[in-house]
Amino acid sequence: MKISLKIFLGYFLLVGLAAWFVLAVFVDEVKPGVRQAMEDTLVDTANLLAELAKDDLKQGSIQNGQFARSLHDYQHKSGTANIWGVPKRSADYRVYITDSTGMVVFDSDHQAVGQDYSRWNDVYLTLKSRYGARTTPVDPTRPDGETVMYVAAPVMDNYQLIGVLTVAKPNSTMQPFILHAQAKIMRWGILLLALSLCLGILFTWRFTRAIHRLRDYAIAVAQGHKAVAPDSSNDELAELAQAMKTMRDELDGHQHIQEAIHQLTHELKSPMTAIQAATELITPEMPEQDRTHFLNSIKIQTKRLQHMIQNILGLAALEQQQVLVHPVHIALSDLVEQQLRLIQDRATQRNIQLLITLDTSLSIAGDAFLCGQAISNLLENALDFSANDSRIHIVLCKTDIGIQLSIQDEGSGIPLYALDKIKDKFYSLPRPANTPHAGQKSTGLGLNFVQQIMALHHGDVFITNVHPNGAIARLCWPG
Repeated sequence: MKISLKIFLGYFLLVGLAAWFVLAVFVDEVKPGVRQAMEDTLVDTANLLAELAKDDLKQGSIQNGQFARSLHDYQHKSGTANIWGVPKRSADYRVYITDSTGMVVFDSDHQAVGQDYSRWNDVYLTLKSRYGARTTPVDPTRPDGETVMYVAAPVMDNYQLIGVLTVAKPNSTMQPFILHAQAKIMRWGILLLALSLCLGILFTWRFTRAIHRLRDYAIAVAQGHKAVAPDSSNDELAELAQAMKTMRDELDGHQHIQEAIHQLTHELKSPMTAIQAATELITPEMPEQDRTHFLNSIKIQTKRLQHMIQNILGLAALEQQQVLVHPVHIALSDLVEQQLRLIQDRATQRNIQLLITLDTSLSIAGDAFLCGQAISNLLENALDFSANDSRIHIVLCKTDIGIQLSIQDEGSGIPLYALDKIKDKFYSLPRPANTPHAGQKSTGLGLNFVQQIMALHHGDVFITNVHPNGAIARLCWPG
């Protein structure tokens, strides 16, 4: 499957899921939102009617007084109102009033006069000077059927509660408005999704075009053809293209050029996949903070590619070197201390103790720079795989087979499946979760570089796990 199709499918899946989630949330919130608005209106209505019914209730004429007549006229008033395309032809309110004990003394539907409503939540809570409301099914045998909302208000006389007035309205009267709002949200949501997909197609085309040009350039370089590094408006891809051009210029004429380029293009897959994953997650609607996060991820992978290129150049040169040209006397303890100073600040920041035991009498003949690079690589690995507040043991000593420098961490160790290939080119393990660079991988060239250095010095490097946790790397020189 082509990368353009993968990016578009990933974008389509991301945008589709996001749109579905947002639409589902909005659609689901329409019904409770409308009902909350209706409840707010019922609260105002109940309190207003409670004030209007106060005098008739106090005088005992609530069933045939002015309040009852006005309510009767309201319920039988004809007329039609068109509310946002939904016609309203009749009154929907039901009003009942209880006395201070909860007995119904008035009912606009003439259903409950004389009944005890003191246990219904609307009346019960209002009699206790709390907000009283309830939603009850019309048919008690069908709890999932049509429901009615009841909102009560106290009828007060000189700060004394003399009754409770409840206004009831079927929730079904709001259903046309709910359906209308949900349909409108769906229409606009589909339109927004279509627009996002069009933008996704454009973004995918522009990005994959640059990747394809870079891929074609990499293939041409790998095959030894003449090629011009492609220009790109994307800084990271432009830097990558320039880095690849520099690599080719530096390797041109060397016998390892074909192998190096082949390995590089092969290993481009991993960081390019990470870049692809980041681009698949970037959407036009994404917050700036998230967009910055994914762009930083692309930059990190670009730097990894640059480091990979630099390391493979050094490794290629080292592989061509058969013997040490100008070996010098090296005091190993001084060289180790020099490399330790380079990581001391980072170790201190993470409260990692460096426990050092060095035999100052040990020395070898070799290349001080290369040996320093080998020691530095192992110290960096130990630091990268060590948790905060842990220890790293560094021991330089004489053994039966020669001189040995061991570096032992207290990290998670090396998985068994990786022990045999940990020194292979481009093989790298992700940093543990409890470290600053959790989940990130190196170029995978460091340990192979160390192995080449030790071979040049007629030595070797050994890496094993230790009990109960951690790993130990040993540099062994003859002597």
